[in-house]
Amino acid sequence: MKRSTIVLIKVIVWAACLGPLAWLVAHAVSNTLGPDPTETITFTTGLVTLRLLTISLAISPLRRLFPKLAWLIRFRRLLGLFAFFYATLHLATWIALYAGFDLHAMEADVVKRRYITVGMLAWLLLLPLAATSTNWAIRKLGGARWNRLHKLVYVAAVCGVIHYWWQVKPGVLTPMTITMILGGLLLARPVLALAQRRKPTPAAKAARV
Repeated sequence: MKRSTIVLIKVIVWAACLGPLAWLVAHAVSNTLGPDPTETITFTTGLVTLRLLTISLAISPLRRLFPKLAWLIRFRRLLGLFAFFYATLHLATWIALYAGFDLHAMEADVVKRRYITVGMLAWLLLLPLAATSTNWAIRKLGGARWNRLHKLVYVAAVCGVIHYWWQVKPGVLTPMTITMILGGLLLARPVLALAQRRKPTPAAKAARV
């Protein structure tokens, strides 16, 4: 793929990732975030986090299924960092607007409210991944250790979905779509790995001829 095309796609990805933030800022300035602006900010940043995580997790299966899409790997790190960015905004909303920077209130919420507990766990799992997203960190850790560490993204995504389910009212099924997509991606990983192992090697193909 041409460099100019990659640059164009990168601009589109940046614009798409910054779109939700721009939407929140625009509506905050015009005071049109709805009757509960804090809830709107919290819901939007949380949902965008899950969507970006899910999209980033879909890149590896897509590359295996469609080798021509190998260029997608260039954007996985960017999507992951934006997911952490929105997760941090989501957390900051709770700290500033719900807890009012009160450490005792935050501690009580983490202990008493299970959706906050698992949400905090999800953010803590994403933190080392964001911190080691540089090329320097990959060289320092080594490829194998870096890959093992970054498998925590699956655990973080699952925790994020659980956080979503535990936050909505009983009977509300809005988290179902993202749950099914994430479940499919988690299932695709071992299925594709098994298919890859069973795929005949070039030497085996040559021996059959």
